[in-house]
Amino acid sequence: MKAKIVHESRGRMRLRLSQKKMTVAQADLLELWLHSRPWVEEAAVHERTCCAVVRYNCERSEAIAALAAFTWAEAGRTVTPAAHSTRAINRTYQEKLVGKVLIKAAALFLPTPLRVMRMLRHTLPFMRRGLRCLWRRQIRVELLDAISIGVSVLRRDFGTAGTVMFLLELGELLEDWTRKKSAADLADSLSLHVDRVWRRTGGLEELVPIAEIKPGDCVVVRAGGVIPVDGVVTEGEAAVNQASLTGESIPVAKRPGGAVYAGTVVEEGQCAIEVRQASGNSRYDQIVAMIERSEQMKSAAEAKASSLADRLVPYTFAGSLLSLALTRSVTRALSILMVDFSCALKLAMPLAVLSAMSEAGRAHITVKGGKFLEAAAKADTIVFDKTGTLTHACPRVAGITVFGGHSEEDMLRLAACLEEHFPHSMANAVVAEAKRRGLTHDEYHSKVEYLVAHGIASSVNSVRVRIGSAHFIFEDEGCSVPEGEQELFDSLPPEYSKLYLAIDGTLAAVICISDPPRDEAAAVLSELRALGIERTVMLTGDGQSTAAAISDRLGVGEFRAGVLPADKAEYIAGLRRLGHTVMMVGDGINDSPALSEADAGIAVSSGAAIAREIADITISDDSLWELVRLRRIAMALMARIHANYRFVIGFNAALIALGAAGALRPAASAMLHNASTLCVSLHSMRPLPLGEKNDGNAPEHY
Repeated sequence: MKAKIVHESRGRMRLRLSQKKMTVAQADLLELWLHSRPWVEEAAVHERTCCAVVRYNCERSEAIAALAAFTWAEAGRTVTPAAHSTRAINRTYQEKLVGKVLIKAAALFLPTPLRVMRMLRHTLPFMRRGLRCLWRRQIRVELLDAISIGVSVLRRDFGTAGTVMFLLELGELLEDWTRKKSAADLADSLSLHVDRVWRRTGGLEELVPIAEIKPGDCVVVRAGGVIPVDGVVTEGEAAVNQASLTGESIPVAKRPGGAVYAGTVVEEGQCAIEVRQASGNSRYDQIVAMIERSEQMKSAAEAKASSLADRLVPYTFAGSLLSLALTRSVTRALSILMVDFSCALKLAMPLAVLSAMSEAGRAHITVKGGKFLEAAAKADTIVFDKTGTLTHACPRVAGITVFGGHSEEDMLRLAACLEEHFPHSMANAVVAEAKRRGLTHDEYHSKVEYLVAHGIASSVNSVRVRIGSAHFIFEDEGCSVPEGEQELFDSLPPEYSKLYLAIDGTLAAVICISDPPRDEAAAVLSELRALGIERTVMLTGDGQSTAAAISDRLGVGEFRAGVLPADKAEYIAGLRRLGHTVMMVGDGINDSPALSEADAGIAVSSGAAIAREIADITISDDSLWELVRLRRIAMALMARIHANYRFVIGFNAALIALGAAGALRPAASAMLHNASTLCVSLHSMRPLPLGEKNDGNAPEHY
């Protein structure tokens, strides 16, 4: 990269690239590349000035060397920008907005005949929409607009008609901008975020960056994994959840020859896929169009606003006719017609939701729709999975007890071989321990046949191997403790979480996992209760003693031990049947049914891909304080929406009353109404007043 440092301070530099112009695509690519560098804390690229601002946490010389080595070609091979750029959308609509204002200003200097002709031409679209409503026998805001503009033109009040049309066009532009940006932001939050995939070459599997995958490559996806590319199954069988694309609630069986699509999830089995479309060009990108047509992500408040706006139109029309009948004053009737509730209600509410979602995004919280923020605000119950959520995100292996004369190192190597395919905090602990001991297991890569909700079933050298919870090993699989070693089994320390490894139906090892609670967990639970959460629950597959110890230490209101995945979902369903609004926080494959069942399912970003796919909200694994911030954002959003309701209804009702009394002329009524719409919309875009406090335990940014 050829660039000049134009400003610099400790850990921060502002660069101006030597090129004269930067395209939107280049800006997106550079910003994404910068964010992918481990030494970059924060980065922003401004394409208009060809500048980049970088905050870094490494030595200055290291940062400069990395920036100097940057090339557009290399960046294009290592990162893949989103197919739909928010930057491009903002650029397009900014130019439209500026252009519309400049044209309106220039029109003021035209001769009067030309200005009138231009205004008359602009009335045609409004008249067509009004006549269409009449043809369909609908009384909607388009009809009000057409009548008010048409009557103003007939009365030769061209200034009022022109002002009304200009403000209406501005409102339409802002509404369209909001809708497009919402769809793009939502699509980005739903994007795959798969960094690496298993590529099979010559019978061997290697973990490679997804940017290296090309059409014709063979990719292996196992249970719990997100299919990263479009392709055709060449080997294996899998049950694939295609709900993200097709809406099908039941997984679809995929066999050799069957087509699979990026963004779908393998729930059972595994398959080898021949890549047909590289990342970024798949059918998954079509989800943007689906979002634009879908209303399912709207909050009840947004839907209510849209419905109320349409229901109020006939009353506005009736009020105008009544005023005309009683006063015989066309001016008063027009003053009422100039006021409608639709613009403010339909525009301000989505803007408020978008602002809240953007604010959540800046706090590393991804929300897939306004309805889930509303659920987070209304929730009175929060349910936690224990491992990886309430407990530390990086548990460690505390000890390994072997049975049947097996070697401790061999059992750890075998366990790591199985667990590395399924990212979960306990699985990560096993893999990390094997790495710490220097145990390589490339030659141990086994064929993972399937994954059930609480364990892995596989085979190594034709020997049946199982690893998972006690319930899975002893009850589901019918494995047994080796003869004469029951006493050793009974002496296992109760305070640890455990993974049980069985070979050919016999227990071979028990891996004890030290799973310390997160430092902030107790304070977060206390703060959530202060924010109105009445019930806090911990669900875990661990034994009673382990669950009780964690619950007492954190101050969890209640807990359930030895819970199976299906039991978690049923427990949440039971709470909802009792009238509770429930948030569920989890990170593992076995949490997926419960996340789907909750009013707002919240996944931890370091958890399993299927959990992140199914969840409605994703938080960073850095700190549980993001749950507190999520709650505050959601509550502040609902407070803003209710305040918007009161202002819009009250202010416009006052305008109608003043118009009916003759205190406002049509032009003033239209100006005040549209000005109030713009004001409430701009207010909705302001940062939410979260009323945060720092109690000494929370980081300042929560």
